[in-house]
Amino acid sequence: MTARLIAAAVLLLVVAWLAACAEAGLARTTSYRAEEAVRQGRRGAERLAVVAADPTRYLNLALLVRVACEVASGVLVTYTSVRVFESTVQSLAVAMGVMVLVSYVAIGVSPRTIGRQHPLNTATAASYVLVPLVRILGPVPQLLILLGNALTPGKGFRKGPFASEAELRAMVDLAEQESLIEADERKMVHSVFQLGDTIVREVMVPRTDLITIERFKTIRQALTLALRSGFSRIPVVGESEDDIVGIVYLKDLARRVHISREAETELVSTAMRPAAFVPDTKNAGDLLREMQQDRIHVAVVIDEYGGTAGIVTIEDILEEIVGEITDEYDRELPPVEDLGDGRYRVTARLDIGDLGELYDLVGLDDEDVETVGGLLAKSLGRVPIAGATATVDVTEDRSDPSLTALRLTAEAPTGRRNRIVTVLVEPVRTTEDADEATADEPASA
Repeated sequence: MTARLIAAAVLLLVVAWLAACAEAGLARTTSYRAEEAVRQGRRGAERLAVVAADPTRYLNLALLVRVACEVASGVLVTYTSVRVFESTVQSLAVAMGVMVLVSYVAIGVSPRTIGRQHPLNTATAASYVLVPLVRILGPVPQLLILLGNALTPGKGFRKGPFASEAELRAMVDLAEQESLIEADERKMVHSVFQLGDTIVREVMVPRTDLITIERFKTIRQALTLALRSGFSRIPVVGESEDDIVGIVYLKDLARRVHISREAETELVSTAMRPAAFVPDTKNAGDLLREMQQDRIHVAVVIDEYGGTAGIVTIEDILEEIVGEITDEYDRELPPVEDLGDGRYRVTARLDIGDLGELYDLVGLDDEDVETVGGLLAKSLGRVPIAGATATVDVTEDRSDPSLTALRLTAEAPTGRRNRIVTVLVEPVRTTEDADEATADEPASA
């Protein structure tokens, strides 16, 4: 009698093992894989296509079989232990230890590993059993799920193979590991999910980086600013930087001047378009859909106090999905390039402390800015554009008595946002030193 009970428990565990394999294999078998197997003429592909067409039903059935066999096996092991051991506590402890070990290794780890490693073969083999079993049991599995949903708060049993966004992301990572998709495609899918949690404040161009024009400036001045800065859309401000009254487009300016040269003297406010305003807490994905629907390319971002926080374009949002958008003019630049005669070309993000080391300036520092680009913008009092020049006094920080100042010149902008990337730095020396240097030069024949 005891041998029969043990044999029955082992048989139930084998069935539970097969059901767990089926669960893992079906969870990783898509309808596309099933259709591909049919096209290749694989054996059993027709049955697999039937299962893949309705995965929820067959996954639930495999779950029911596994749980039923596992519970029945546990009951038999417990009953056998009670018959073998005289002590009830001892028999229950043995039964519990055996079932925990067997359930974890034989049902929890082993079959799921096999199902994940060979999903197509496992799902195909399971379809031979699950398809007729569904016909035999009929609505029983679905009724049990409905009963479980009635007793479970919330949404109840899930309807598909993905219970959460995390599981779907894990499936995308698995698809990359199996070379079904490329690494860039996996990153793009993850970026789409992240876009749903991104707000406009995180992708906008901040106000400190904005190039604006006053509404009382002329069209010619706006056209010159657009050509020098490289921007095709420039915000038009009224009384202050927070008072954006519209957006002027380079195409509109060129069209007005092309039709009539006299339009150059007209105010830029006559050529601007209305600006769209969005809060900085708006969801970036929702804004992208609205911009597509309303056919707008740029929007002004407003902070919680009603001031201008920055602007956002469609490209700013798309970069969150596809990555940084660069053009053919972008190139990798060294932080410092020695041009000779004390002249250097440095990146706008170079720390001003590093700039001071180039000229042996012992105390070059600023509490308000940290980079060369920030130092240039502070000296100008505005966002620098190509050709903008400012002189920074260094008489208090110099170790060279002939050095009085540094001349900073913004060079041509690069990239999609037309930011100033490099700054030309030139030393400004005293006239006496320059005269001495000229006198020391040998006379030419």
